[in-house]
Amino acid sequence: MRFLWPLLLLLVPFASAAEEVVLGLSKDKVAITTSFDGSEILIFGAVKRETPIPEGSPLEVVITITGPSEPVIVRRKSKLFAIWVNTDSVEVDRAPSFYAVATTAPLADVLSETEDLRHKVTIDRAIRSVGAPDNIENAALFTDAVIRIRRDADLYQTLENGIALDQQTLFRTAIEMPSNLTEGNYATRIFLTRDGKVVSSYETSIAVQKVGLERWLFTLSREQPFWYGILSLAIAIAAGWGASAAFRLLRS
Repeated sequence: MRFLWPLLLLLVPFASAAEEVVLGLSKDKVAITTSFDGSEILIFGAVKRETPIPEGSPLEVVITITGPSEPVIVRRKSKLFAIWVNTDSVEVDRAPSFYAVATTAPLADVLSETEDLRHKVTIDRAIRSVGAPDNIENAALFTDAVIRIRRDADLYQTLENGIALDQQTLFRTAIEMPSNLTEGNYATRIFLTRDGKVVSSYETSIAVQKVGLERWLFTLSREQPFWYGILSLAIAIAAGWGASAAFRLLRS
Protein backbone atom coordinates (compact mmCIF):
# COMPACT_ATOMS: atom_id res chain seq x y z
CA MET A 1 0.00 0.00 0.00
CA ARG A 2 2.86 2.37 0.79
CA PHE A 3 3.97 2.17 -2.89
CA LEU A 4 0.61 3.61 -4.02
CA TRP A 5 1.04 6.98 -2.23
CA PRO A 6 3.78 8.35 -4.55
CA LEU A 7 1.65 7.36 -7.54
CA LEU A 8 -1.42 9.12 -6.11
CA LEU A 9 0.61 12.25 -5.40
CA LEU A 10 1.78 12.30 -9.00
CA LEU A 11 -1.80 12.06 -10.25
CA VAL A 12 -3.04 15.06 -8.24
CA PRO A 13 -1.37 17.78 -10.41
CA PHE A 14 -2.80 16.23 -13.58
CA ALA A 15 -6.30 16.19 -12.10
CA SER A 16 -6.08 19.81 -10.96
CA ALA A 17 -4.69 20.91 -14.35
CA ALA A 18 -7.64 19.57 -16.37
CA GLU A 19 -8.53 23.17 -17.32
CA GLU A 20 -5.83 25.81 -17.78
CA VAL A 21 -5.76 29.45 -18.89
CA VAL A 22 -4.17 30.58 -22.15
CA LEU A 23 -4.00 34.38 -21.90
CA GLY A 24 -3.58 37.32 -24.24
CA LEU A 25 -3.33 41.08 -23.62
CA SER A 26 -3.96 43.87 -26.11
CA LYS A 27 -0.90 45.56 -24.58
CA ASP A 28 1.51 44.70 -21.78
CA LYS A 29 2.84 48.26 -21.44
CA VAL A 30 1.08 51.55 -20.82
CA ALA A 31 3.04 54.75 -21.53
CA ILE A 32 2.18 57.84 -19.46
CA THR A 33 2.89 61.03 -21.40
CA THR A 34 1.96 64.67 -20.83
CA SER A 35 -1.18 64.09 -22.94
CA PHE A 36 -2.12 60.73 -21.37
CA ASP A 37 -5.87 60.57 -20.69
CA GLY A 38 -6.32 56.92 -19.82
CA SER A 39 -6.08 53.58 -21.58
CA GLU A 40 -8.26 50.57 -22.29
CA ILE A 41 -6.77 47.13 -21.69
CA LEU A 42 -8.33 44.27 -23.63
CA ILE A 43 -7.83 40.92 -21.90
CA PHE A 44 -8.71 37.80 -23.84
CA GLY A 45 -7.89 34.15 -23.64
CA ALA A 46 -8.98 30.55 -23.87
CA VAL A 47 -9.34 27.54 -21.65
CA LYS A 48 -7.00 24.68 -22.53
CA ARG A 49 -8.36 21.20 -21.83
CA GLU A 50 -6.97 17.71 -22.10
CA THR A 51 -10.46 16.22 -21.62
CA PRO A 52 -14.01 17.19 -22.69
CA ILE A 53 -15.81 20.00 -20.84
CA PRO A 54 -16.92 18.65 -17.44
CA GLU A 55 -20.65 18.29 -16.94
CA GLY A 56 -22.48 20.02 -14.13
CA SER A 57 -21.82 23.54 -12.92
CA PRO A 58 -20.68 25.96 -15.64
CA LEU A 59 -17.18 27.36 -15.77
CA GLU A 60 -16.77 30.97 -14.59
CA VAL A 61 -13.93 33.45 -15.07
CA VAL A 62 -12.63 36.13 -12.68
CA ILE A 63 -10.01 38.70 -13.74
CA THR A 64 -8.25 41.21 -11.48
CA ILE A 65 -5.77 44.01 -12.20
CA THR A 66 -3.86 45.36 -9.19
CA GLY A 67 -1.74 48.51 -9.15
CA PRO A 68 1.20 49.12 -6.80
CA SER A 69 0.17 49.02 -3.13
CA GLU A 70 1.22 51.51 -0.48
CA PRO A 71 0.14 52.69 2.99
CA VAL A 72 -2.60 55.33 3.11
CA ILE A 73 -3.31 57.72 5.98
CA VAL A 74 -7.02 58.49 6.32
CA ARG A 75 -8.14 61.44 8.42
CA ARG A 76 -11.56 62.15 9.87
CA LYS A 77 -12.78 65.72 10.19
CA SER A 78 -14.98 66.94 13.03
CA LYS A 79 -16.61 70.28 13.64
CA LEU A 80 -14.95 72.18 16.49
CA PHE A 81 -16.20 75.68 17.32
CA ALA A 82 -17.75 76.04 13.84
CA ILE A 83 -14.46 75.00 12.18
CA TRP A 84 -13.82 71.64 10.52
CA VAL A 85 -10.54 70.16 11.77
CA ASN A 86 -8.79 66.79 11.57
CA THR A 87 -9.51 64.91 14.78
CA ASP A 88 -8.69 61.24 14.07
CA SER A 89 -6.39 59.44 11.66
CA VAL A 90 -5.80 55.79 10.77
CA GLU A 91 -3.09 54.31 8.57
CA VAL A 92 -4.35 51.65 6.20
CA ASP A 93 -1.39 49.28 5.96
CA ARG A 94 -1.67 48.52 2.26
CA ALA A 95 -4.09 49.72 -0.42
CA PRO A 96 -3.69 49.21 -4.19
CA SER A 97 -3.37 52.45 -6.15
CA PHE A 98 -5.66 50.83 -8.76
CA TYR A 99 -7.83 47.74 -8.53
CA ALA A 100 -10.33 46.24 -10.96
CA VAL A 101 -12.16 42.93 -10.72
CA ALA A 102 -14.30 41.61 -13.58
CA THR A 103 -16.43 38.45 -13.61
CA THR A 104 -18.66 36.43 -15.92
CA ALA A 105 -21.53 36.49 -13.40
CA PRO A 106 -22.34 38.12 -10.03
CA LEU A 107 -19.26 37.85 -7.85
CA ALA A 108 -21.08 36.05 -5.05
CA ASP A 109 -22.09 33.30 -7.53
CA VAL A 110 -18.64 32.67 -9.03
CA LEU A 111 -16.41 32.79 -5.95
CA SER A 112 -16.95 31.46 -2.43
CA GLU A 113 -16.02 33.40 0.69
CA THR A 114 -13.28 30.87 1.43
CA GLU A 115 -11.69 31.30 -2.00
CA ASP A 116 -12.02 35.07 -1.76
CA LEU A 117 -10.22 35.01 1.58
CA ARG A 118 -7.48 32.79 0.15
CA HIS A 119 -6.86 34.73 -3.07
CA LYS A 120 -7.97 38.23 -1.93
CA VAL A 121 -10.12 38.92 -4.99
CA THR A 122 -12.73 41.43 -3.85
CA ILE A 123 -11.75 45.02 -3.16
CA ASP A 124 -12.33 44.64 0.58
CA ARG A 125 -9.90 41.69 0.68
CA ALA A 126 -7.31 43.43 -1.50
CA ILE A 127 -6.91 46.19 1.10
CA ARG A 128 -4.89 45.25 4.19
CA SER A 129 -5.69 47.06 7.41
CA VAL A 130 -4.30 45.30 10.48
CA GLY A 131 -5.80 47.52 13.12
CA ALA A 132 -6.39 51.02 14.41
CA PRO A 133 -5.48 52.72 17.71
CA ASP A 134 -7.71 51.78 20.63
CA ASN A 135 -9.11 55.30 20.86
CA ILE A 136 -10.53 55.19 17.32
CA GLU A 137 -14.22 54.35 17.05
CA ASN A 138 -15.65 52.64 13.95
CA ALA A 139 -12.20 52.03 12.46
CA ALA A 140 -13.73 50.13 9.52
CA LEU A 141 -15.17 53.43 8.28
CA PHE A 142 -11.65 54.63 7.43
CA THR A 143 -11.10 51.69 5.07
CA ASP A 144 -14.57 52.25 3.61
CA ALA A 145 -13.60 55.87 2.95
CA VAL A 146 -10.54 54.79 0.93
CA ILE A 147 -12.72 52.50 -1.17
CA ARG A 148 -15.40 55.15 -1.70
CA ILE A 149 -12.96 57.89 -2.71
CA ARG A 150 -11.09 55.66 -5.14
CA ARG A 151 -14.30 54.28 -6.61
CA ASP A 152 -15.41 57.84 -7.37
CA ALA A 153 -12.06 58.40 -9.15
CA ASP A 154 -12.51 55.15 -11.17
CA LEU A 155 -9.43 53.73 -9.45
CA TYR A 156 -11.46 50.90 -7.90
CA GLN A 157 -13.82 49.04 -10.22
CA THR A 158 -16.10 46.02 -9.80
CA LEU A 159 -17.32 44.80 -13.19
CA GLU A 160 -19.78 42.00 -12.52
CA ASN A 161 -20.95 40.29 -15.74
CA GLY A 162 -18.13 42.21 -17.42
CA ILE A 163 -16.48 39.13 -18.99
CA ALA A 164 -17.92 37.45 -22.08
CA LEU A 165 -17.45 33.66 -22.09
CA ASP A 166 -18.21 31.71 -25.27
CA GLN A 167 -18.80 27.95 -25.20
CA GLN A 168 -17.03 27.79 -21.81
CA THR A 169 -13.77 28.15 -23.74
CA LEU A 170 -13.11 31.68 -25.05
CA PHE A 171 -13.28 34.73 -22.78
CA ARG A 172 -12.67 38.45 -23.17
CA THR A 173 -13.12 41.71 -21.30
CA ALA A 174 -12.05 45.36 -21.56
CA ILE A 175 -10.97 47.35 -18.51
CA GLU A 176 -10.68 51.14 -18.56
CA MET A 177 -7.62 52.49 -16.78
CA PRO A 178 -7.97 56.19 -15.85
CA SER A 179 -5.46 58.96 -16.49
CA ASN A 180 -4.33 59.27 -12.85
CA LEU A 181 -2.39 55.99 -12.76
CA THR A 182 0.56 55.32 -10.49
CA GLU A 183 3.73 54.18 -12.21
CA GLY A 184 4.71 50.55 -11.65
CA ASN A 185 3.81 46.93 -12.46
CA TYR A 186 0.12 46.04 -12.48
CA ALA A 187 -0.44 42.40 -11.55
CA THR A 188 -3.08 40.72 -13.73
CA ARG A 189 -4.68 37.53 -12.43
CA ILE A 190 -7.15 35.18 -14.13
CA PHE A 191 -9.10 32.59 -12.16
CA LEU A 192 -11.23 29.74 -13.52
CA THR A 193 -13.89 28.64 -11.04
CA ARG A 194 -16.56 25.98 -10.71
CA ASP A 195 -19.06 25.85 -7.86
CA GLY A 196 -17.28 28.86 -6.38
CA LYS A 197 -13.94 27.06 -6.18
CA VAL A 198 -10.80 28.06 -8.08
CA VAL A 199 -9.78 25.25 -10.45
CA SER A 200 -6.98 27.10 -12.25
CA SER A 201 -5.22 30.47 -12.15
CA TYR A 202 -2.74 32.46 -14.20
CA GLU A 203 -0.79 35.63 -13.46
CA THR A 204 1.07 38.16 -15.59
CA SER A 205 1.76 41.91 -15.34
CA ILE A 206 1.27 45.18 -17.20
CA ALA A 207 4.04 47.78 -16.98
CA VAL A 208 2.86 51.37 -16.52
CA GLN A 209 5.68 53.86 -17.05
CA LYS A 210 6.21 57.54 -17.70
CA VAL A 211 7.95 58.27 -21.00
CA GLY A 212 9.30 61.29 -22.89
CA LEU A 213 9.17 64.69 -21.21
CA GLU A 214 7.00 63.34 -18.39
CA ARG A 215 9.62 60.72 -17.55
CA TRP A 216 12.49 63.24 -17.74
CA LEU A 217 10.78 65.70 -15.40
CA PHE A 218 9.87 62.93 -12.95
CA THR A 219 13.45 61.62 -12.87
CA LEU A 220 14.85 65.15 -12.52
CA SER A 221 12.56 65.92 -9.57
CA ARG A 222 13.71 62.75 -7.76
CA GLU A 223 17.42 62.70 -8.60
CA GLN A 224 18.22 66.42 -9.03
CA PRO A 225 15.70 68.34 -6.90
CA PHE A 226 17.84 71.53 -6.88
CA TRP A 227 17.95 71.81 -10.68
CA TYR A 228 14.30 70.79 -10.88
CA GLY A 229 13.46 73.73 -8.61
CA ILE A 230 15.58 76.11 -10.72
CA LEU A 231 13.88 74.87 -13.89
CA SER A 232 10.42 75.29 -12.37
CA LEU A 233 11.29 78.83 -11.27
CA ALA A 234 12.61 79.69 -14.74
CA ILE A 235 9.46 78.34 -16.40
CA ALA A 236 7.27 80.34 -14.00
CA ILE A 237 9.22 83.56 -14.70
CA ALA A 238 9.06 82.96 -18.46
CA ALA A 239 5.33 82.25 -18.32
CA GLY A 240 4.70 85.40 -16.28
CA TRP A 241 6.79 87.55 -18.63
CA GLY A 242 5.05 86.06 -21.66
CA ALA A 243 1.59 86.73 -20.21
CA SER A 244 2.59 90.32 -19.35
CA ALA A 245 3.97 90.93 -22.84
CA ALA A 246 0.81 89.53 -24.44
CA PHE A 247 -1.37 91.75 -22.23
CA ARG A 248 0.63 94.86 -23.20
CA LEU A 249 0.37 93.92 -26.86
CA LEU A 250 -3.39 93.59 -26.62
CA ARG A 251 -3.73 97.00 -24.93
CA SER A 252 -1.61 98.80 -27.52
